[in-house]
Amino acid sequence: MANLKKLSKKRLSHKSASLDGSVTVECFLTQKINTFLHTNFKKDLNVNRHLLVALSGGLDSIVLLHLLVKVSVEQVLPFKVYAKHVHHGLSKNADSWADFCTQQCKLLNVPLQIARVNIEKISHLGIERAARQLRYEALFNAKLDTDNVTKIMPDYVVTAHHQDDQAETLLLQLFRGAGIKGLASMAAIDASRRLMRPLLDVPRKALEDYAELHHIQWCEDESNQNTQYERNFLRHEVLPLLEMRHPSIKSALARTASHLAEANDLLESLAAIDAEHLLKANSICLEGLNRLTNSRVKNLLRWWFSKNNLMMPSSDHLTEIIQQLFNAKSDAGISIQLQLHDQAQYLLLKRFQKRVYLYNEQDKSEFALTWNGEAELTLPNGGWLSFMEVIGTGLAVKFGINKLRITNREGAERFKPDALRPTRTLKYLFQEAQIPPWQRVNLPLIYWQDTLAYVPGIGIAHDLQAKGQELGIEVIWHEDSL
Repeated sequence: MANLKKLSKKRLSHKSASLDGSVTVECFLTQKINTFLHTNFKKDLNVNRHLLVALSGGLDSIVLLHLLVKVSVEQVLPFKVYAKHVHHGLSKNADSWADFCTQQCKLLNVPLQIARVNIEKISHLGIERAARQLRYEALFNAKLDTDNVTKIMPDYVVTAHHQDDQAETLLLQLFRGAGIKGLASMAAIDASRRLMRPLLDVPRKALEDYAELHHIQWCEDESNQNTQYERNFLRHEVLPLLEMRHPSIKSALARTASHLAEANDLLESLAAIDAEHLLKANSICLEGLNRLTNSRVKNLLRWWFSKNNLMMPSSDHLTEIIQQLFNAKSDAGISIQLQLHDQAQYLLLKRFQKRVYLYNEQDKSEFALTWNGEAELTLPNGGWLSFMEVIGTGLAVKFGINKLRITNREGAERFKPDALRPTRTLKYLFQEAQIPPWQRVNLPLIYWQDTLAYVPGIGIAHDLQAKGQELGIEVIWHEDSL
């Protein structure tokens, strides 16, 4: 089999040089895994969880697989180990790596999935970035076969990133001029993405010693020696030089990343506090934003952009965005493109009245649907309507409202939601309600027979409203999230 590797007998040591002499590498690593899982599963230690190992076939992921299987067999915690190998097709040895992973999982009795991905379809991102994106897509979209008939998502995807990787990541981010979030590097646990990195504070030397102790083989990716790649240049040229002067440089860098992660958590908490007062329906109040210090404005906008999966603008671009939002004339049509992360798509940052919005501009098609009593109705241009029986509000059932026509806006519609006010054009009512022009286009209009009965954001036609103890149908318009 191509590129299989095992450390030489001459290097065999039952104790890692990076560890206290009284602690064997096996005890050290199994204790690390046990402590990590106990800490992150402490809310309910008795729940049986499904962990999916990202298995490349390299040293790190093979050792991680062995460790998780060992800990699961001890049954201190109830969890089942699965593995997934992503075949990128970039190396002549890619097929043999997949075969090796298959053999290893068979020996360890671990269910394995192999996903083949096509880098070419997103090659514009660059090989490294495209491979990483497709790899994580395959892992996070995995469905596991269990004892049940229905396939399930893994509770966590588990990767074998270790302390050396963390040190390299911090240096790479420094060279790119990253901010606090980027310098925080990788998190040991990312609950929102269902991602675990239990070896993040473990030196690679400990993994080598474990593999040597148990005579574990692994695949060696020939591209790992290519110093044309930035990370490999750091690994093979820069860090060894730094270690000659500072032997503990990797652990120090990883520790710095941990401190920066704590600082980033504080900034995220501060942004959430500011957002609680200023953010509504994915728009931010400009007057309130302007009352914040410049650093808090930047912090909140970065937090907001991150929540919407946007690539972070550069410092200069962010400063320019803030100047446009605050200094442009009130009637200026601000529309700034912001690229979605890992996608060739954009959201628009737009200003209307005294708020700034994020908007997903898409082509809209004309449609006409009929509601026949369903609880929910999905619309062709995105979003959906929900219908619920209520008392004293909504569309009065007494008029025989059991069928409604739903369509998009054509223009020149007139509407009267209040008996004490005259009939107005929808344009006038939208302006009065401060609904942005780009949102009006997508609002569905609900008709009963030929009467405009309900307009989202405006209300119900006054003469069709249920009153007192009358039974009504409440209609609610739900926009798709960005």
